[in-house]
Amino acid sequence: MTQRVELATVLDRLAVDAVITGYAVAVDDANWSDYRALFTPDGRADYRTAGGIEGPAAEVSDWLAETMRLFPVRQHLIVNRRLRLEDLHGDTGDRAELQADYVNPMRFEAASDGGDSQPSTAPNFLSGGRYTFGLRRTENGWLLRSVVVHEKWRRTSY
Repeated sequence: MTQRVELATVLDRLAVDAVITGYAVAVDDANWSDYRALFTPDGRADYRTAGGIEGPAAEVSDWLAETMRLFPVRQHLIVNRRLRLEDLHGDTGDRAELQADYVNPMRFEAASDGGDSQPSTAPNFLSGGRYTFGLRRTENGWLLRSVVVHEKWRRTSY
């Protein structure tokens, strides 16, 4: 690999990482316009293994906006990122796939802890699994062409 290709690969890795972090922040902050902006025009998302829907990113964004109202406190952690960049004869390509594990604690409502005046922030819904993100390089940088959630486990308490 030449130094030029190595530098391009590092820059691509950083740019893809920023997209994935932007995805988690958009969902956790309920910023659905930012969520939609992370996708290519034909981008799709599939949340069926977590009890959700599959479809165009804009449609899924609307579903998430409604569903996430049940969970005013949420914070996903996306870890163990494994990125595969397309290789075009020793040069970086315009497609990538990233698999990453997630843990997602959420709170149904701001419930009080008995006599304590502060609302509880302990999660009463916790799930984990693996994402598969498909990405494409566009004239606006790296964008998501697909997001697939593979929920592996969940725990609820009330």
